Amino acid sequence: MYRKINLMIKRMFDMTASFAGLLILSPFYAVIIVLMELTMPGPVFFKQERVGKDFKHFMILKFRTMRVDKEAEKSFSIEKDSERITPFGKILRRTKLDETPQLINILRGDMSIVGPRPTVPKRIEEFPEGQKIRLSMRPGLTGISQVRGNVLLSYPRRIYYDCLYVKEFNIMLDLKLIFKTIGVIIYGEESFVSAEDLQKYRNPYYDIVKGKKRK
Repeated sequence: MYRKINLMIKRMFDMTASFAGLLILSPFYAVIIVLMELTMPGPVFFKQERVGKDFKHFMILKFRTMRVDKEAEKSFSIEKDSERITPFGKILRRTKLDETPQLINILRGDMSIVGPRPTVPKRIEEFPEGQKIRLSMRPGLTGISQVRGNVLLSYPRRIYYDCLYVKEFNIMLDLKLIFKTIGVIIYGEESFVSAEDLQKYRNPYYDIVKGKKRK
C-alpha cells in the first residue's frame, strides 16, 4: 500500500514537473533550435526506440548532438561518437539540455523524472539479467545509475544500479536523486563515480579520468 501511494505521488509529480519544465524551457528551446540550424544542419530531434515499463517500446526524444550517420545510429556504434559530436552538441550534452525534450516523453507517460535508464532493445537482448526488475518501472530522465557514473560505467553495473533503484524506490529517494543530478550537471559525471566503480566496473570505451572516450 505504501509503495502504491508513493507511485501515485510520483506520477502526479511527473506530470506537473514535466509540464512546468516545458513551459520554462520553451524560450531556451527557440535559441537552441536556431543555433542548431546554423551550426549543425539536419533534424532538430534525435529519435530512437527504447524499452520502457513492462517491456513496452517507445520513441525517446533528444536534441541531436552529433552529425547524422544513419549507419552508426542503426548499429549503435559508439566508437564513432567522438568523431560525430559537434562543438554545440558538446555544450548540450555537458549541460544535459539535450535530454530535456524527454519531458515530453514523461508527460506522455513513457518515462518518469526519476527511474532506471531508458535502454535500446539491443542492450536488453545482450544483457537479459535483471531486466524484468528494472523494467517494472518507467525509465527515468535521471536515477541512481545516471548520477553514479552513467556511461562511464559498464552495462552490468548500470543495470545493478537500476535494479537497486526499483527495490529501494520511495519519494524521498527521488528527491535526493533530483538534487544530486544538479551536482552532476555542474561538476560532471566523472566527479560522482566511486573509487570501487572506477576500479572494477569502468566502461572500457571511456577514459574515466578525463571523461573522454578512449581512442
